Amino acid sequence: MRHEVHGLRDFYATPAGLVAARLLREQLRLLWPPRPGDRVLGLGYASPFLRIWRSEGTQCIALLTAQLPRWRWPRKAPSATVVGAEEQLPLPDLAFDRVLLVHGLEHSENARRLLREAWRVLKDDGRLLVVVPNRHGLWAYRERTPFGHGHTYSARQLEALLRRQMFVVERRAAALFVPPFQGRLLLRGAGAWEKLGQRLYPRIGGAVILEAAKDFGELLPAGQAMAPARRVVVEGVGV
Repeated sequence: MRHEVHGLRDFYATPAGLVAARLLREQLRLLWPPRPGDRVLGLGYASPFLRIWRSEGTQCIALLTAQLPRWRWPRKAPSATVVGAEEQLPLPDLAFDRVLLVHGLEHSENARRLLREAWRVLKDDGRLLVVVPNRHGLWAYRERTPFGHGHTYSARQLEALLRRQMFVVERRAAALFVPPFQGRLLLRGAGAWEKLGQRLYPRIGGAVILEAAKDFGELLPAGQAMAPARRVVVEGVGV
């Protein structure tokens, strides 16, 4: 992920990037209205989107992946940026009310491990919000944008991956129905594209967004094994 950071930062400074960030923020805010007192972790490259909650009294952490020693929550800081390894986040268990994963899963070397770490640091009643490039969207075919790199997903594929990592999907959304234009004049109609796409073609948005909660249905208490199967022999009864 480290080699992608500068490219992501540069993209979100372009006209297309500014529009993409605005459209994604609008959708994320609808899903997660600000709640003062919450702790929000942004995994991947979440800085352009954490401002939704940072200005509302929410503690926010943006985490980029790299090797660093274990990190402790700053007591009074409203927000911070830290660095950690995706297979072992330098964060305590059950520390966050919400985890936003954007520009992370598609570039991860071990997506399953990253999701397990998100599960670990999320509170039991917390929520995970994942944003990935849509395999069926136009943005996945535009290499000049970050959505044209890494592993793309359909909504069904992403839901299956989350389910295997002990999450249950509760809400689905999409964004970036505007084609990946570069010209400022064409981008002015982005809002109209977004409304039309949400209404008529929800499967072709450039980004798939899924909200998930922890799934405890398949967990067993520590040390408890599955009961062995038993064979029961029943004496036959004639008709």
